[in-house]
Amino acid sequence: MEQRACAAGSVARNQLASEIRQLSQQHQDSWDAELPSEVTVEARRHGFATKVAVEWSDEAPKLIAEALRGRFVTALRIKTGDDPEGEEWGQEEEHWDENGPLMPPPIEANGLASLDLGRLVALDLSYFRIGDPGAEALAAATGSGRIETLDLRYCAIGDSGLVALTASPHFAAVRRLHLQCNAVTAEGVRSLGGFPNLTELDLRYNHIGEDGVDALLAAPFIGSLKRLLLYRDDVSEAGVRKLASAPQLPTTLRSYWRCV
Repeated sequence: MEQRACAAGSVARNQLASEIRQLSQQHQDSWDAELPSEVTVEARRHGFATKVAVEWSDEAPKLIAEALRGRFVTALRIKTGDDPEGEEWGQEEEHWDENGPLMPPPIEANGLASLDLGRLVALDLSYFRIGDPGAEALAAATGSGRIETLDLRYCAIGDSGLVALTASPHFAAVRRLHLQCNAVTAEGVRSLGGFPNLTELDLRYNHIGEDGVDALLAAPFIGSLKRLLLYRDDVSEAGVRKLASAPQLPTTLRSYWRCV
């Protein structure tokens, strides 16, 4: 039916789109029946679940294994019971000091090592405070190297956790990496060469300094970046100057840093 919609005129396409919506609504419950009841559907395509969310617990690995048997599920979000809403979490004054974000104690997440991530193309752990031990457990999970989007915002990950992830072949295909508000320094940035296919990188609220900029400009993906999110305070004045004049950066990104 979708192929018919692509080939039809605008009136016919609208009619076919309406038929697709009606069929999706009619059969959605039966399609979702293959998923565990504890799983939340976060994204669909033509009514079929494509992204699911599971709340972390001792039972989570089992639930995730069952959810990933869904025929069209290729994206997973793992969250916690106190999962915050919106980008504002962590920005309040009490979460910060002069050295950057104050990291709460990590949540026990050794069970991540037991996961089979082989079907996934996107993995979202944003606001799940796994810390370095959890990142190291995640690096030990089973995978097939298909994951292209990895969201690790506010995960309390430092250099050792990031090094473990970049060394794992299961994450070698990552193209979009979100590391906002972790505890990454220049050492962690140097490990990002393990993600040679990066096109989008968010390193905001990580104090990487001038040394981190040097490491970033030496990375194999630097010329392919389409988005690079950093703040002046993350890289220092010297770092800003280097980014503004770096021939390795694509022209658009270099021009942006000239205006910062």
